[in-house]
This record gives sequence, C-alpha cells and structure tokens, in this order.
Amino acid sequence: MSSEARPFPCVFGVAGYRQDQLRYLFLDPFEVDILGEQLALFVSECRSHGPNTSLVLFTRPRPVQTMDAYYRKFWLTLDQLARIDKSPWPAEIPDMVDHPMWEFSFAGEPIFVVCSTPAHVMRQSRRSSAFMMTFQPRWVFDKILGTEKAAGAAFGEVRKRLVPFDTTSPSPLLGRYGHPEGREYKQYFLYDDNQAPPACPFHKLAQTKTSTIDDTEQAA
Repeated sequence: MSSEARPFPCVFGVAGYRQDQLRYLFLDPFEVDILGEQLALFVSECRSHGPNTSLVLFTRPRPVQTMDAYYRKFWLTLDQLARIDKSPWPAEIPDMVDHPMWEFSFAGEPIFVVCSTPAHVMRQSRRSSAFMMTFQPRWVFDKILGTEKAAGAAFGEVRKRLVPFDTTSPSPLLGRYGHPEGREYKQYFLYDDNQAPPACPFHKLAQTKTSTIDDTEQAA
C-alpha cells in the first residue's frame, strides 16, 4: 500500500491507508455475528474517520482453497450479514441483486465490498494471504467521483495501475455504479483470469433459510 515503485491500483484505498483513515478487524475464528457487530459500529462512526475510509477484515491464514470455495464463502457471509442486520434495507437501494442500482447494505448504509483471497495469483490486486473482505461505504465514491471529470481521472488512474500490477488484463466487469449494463455484485469478487464468475447464488439476500458457512469454509 505504501510502495512508490509498484503502487497499489486502488487509489482510494491507498489514500485512506496513508491518511490513517482505514479501520481493521482481525477475526479468528471467523464469526459472522462478531463481524456484524463491528461492521455496524464502523458504519455508525465511519464519517468521522475521513473521506477515504474502509473497514478491512482479516482472517487467519489457512490451507488454500479453490476460487469457487472462496466465492461461495464470500456470498454466504453477505447473506448471513443481511440476516442479522437490525436496520431496514435502504429505501433507495433495490433489493434484487441483479439490478444496476443494487449495492450491499448494512446498518442502513450502502457499501461496496471487495473480496481478496490466496487463490488469486494472476490478479495480484485481489490477492491476500488469507480470506479478506473490504467494506467501503458508497458515500466515499460519491464524494470522490462527484463529477464526470473526476470520475474519469480516478478510474483512468486505477486502470493504468492495474496493467503492470496484475498479470491478467483489467476485468471487463469493472465499471461505474448505476450504469444500465453494469452490476455492482459482479465487481465484488473478480476471478483470476477474466472468466465469467458463477451466477450470484442469491436473487435477494436473506431470502432462504438454508445458507450456512460450514466448518470447512469457516476454516478458510
């Protein structure tokens, strides 16, 4: 995050790191109830942390699983968070996942979520030593990308950094929030080689009663 020779592609995350605006959560064991408590606390305080804040979740390194296993764990985590959320879903955010204006929301706050895993190899910008999630409030982007000029400059810088950082081309799924052809959920978890990810396992979050993270996924 602090490298000048090989700058991390997410300029927003780098700015937050350098300005001490990021907040970190270390969970071992991985318990969604605790994650929910800490995410709600972060949401209640996030505007006081600065304009580039995020909550970064770290878990203990475990034996590396498949990309599909991490994908399933990621979406089950979001679904379980939605189940324990004590606040109503924001009225302005559609609850159908496959909608250009959908965004994961918790404690009344729309949040862009990024998943990084040790299964990522070519996409180094999404690689981590263990299962990792970053929760970035939607308002962070609204402030940074408030004009077309600002948005174009920011996304242009991100893509310029991605090319030398990853050994695969930038994902075609990356795009602007709200674009009719774009989907936020597809950007949350990017596969390693630009293959199409599996369909999202949920049409809406917290709608089925059978989704649980089993012991194998807990240990990831």
